[in-house]
Amino acid sequence: MSMASMLHLFLVLGSLMVASAGFQSKNEYLYGKIDMQLKLVPGNSAGTVTAYYLKSPGSTWDEIDFEFLGNSSGDPYTLHTNVFTNGKGDREQQFHLWFDPTADFHTYSILWNPQRIVFSVDGTPIREFKNSESIGVPFPKNQPMRIYSSLWNADDWATRGGLVKTDWTHAPFTASYRNFNAEACVWSNGKSSCASNSASSTSSNGAWFSQELDSTNQNRLKWVQKNYMIYNYCTDTKRFPQGLPAECRTS
Repeated sequence: MSMASMLHLFLVLGSLMVASAGFQSKNEYLYGKIDMQLKLVPGNSAGTVTAYYLKSPGSTWDEIDFEFLGNSSGDPYTLHTNVFTNGKGDREQQFHLWFDPTADFHTYSILWNPQRIVFSVDGTPIREFKNSESIGVPFPKNQPMRIYSSLWNADDWATRGGLVKTDWTHAPFTASYRNFNAEACVWSNGKSSCASNSASSTSSNGAWFSQELDSTNQNRLKWVQKNYMIYNYCTDTKRFPQGLPAECRTS
């Protein structure tokens, strides 16, 4: 499944200073490799959030997030990632990028299979969230998710914790999306398009269904996290005074 046409999201001043724009996939997915090319809001984008994420409905939802937090002109974007399971997140990792994401399109990918979730930028992995159910950590595996994209005003928190507000004199703010592609298990009428037999799942469902990081990509991941990660919940001992989450203690 692919979408070659380009979509632009425009954020303009709305009533009560609240504004948003977005779109969603027609299909729901339960596992997949999802690619989207984005070009982010240029110039002074402070207060805006450009988002690309997977999410299930309901009050105990699952969610896999790419969120791009805008900034004042000349300052870098913050790439904010998170994973929710059964309505609970608190698994944020944040990064700066090694390029200007407003100058051209770049590919942002989510690999979601039964073993792991991998966030990648232009094919370089930046984060891996492994299935750690064996030690009691919930993993999103039961709720099909749609793909959503949005551009919205979040100046209460997006830029420097809400200290820098959206400057509406720069509106409209424009983010562009193109070349959406999904190699994925489509969920329809309570059934998955993928084989359920684990012995045949790789050949039937595609290599992504059992894909893991090889040594080259493990080194790339370490390079990104060493040089470009600016926040990691797994090292935030002040936030978790009773002890870091279990998945952090095993990595």
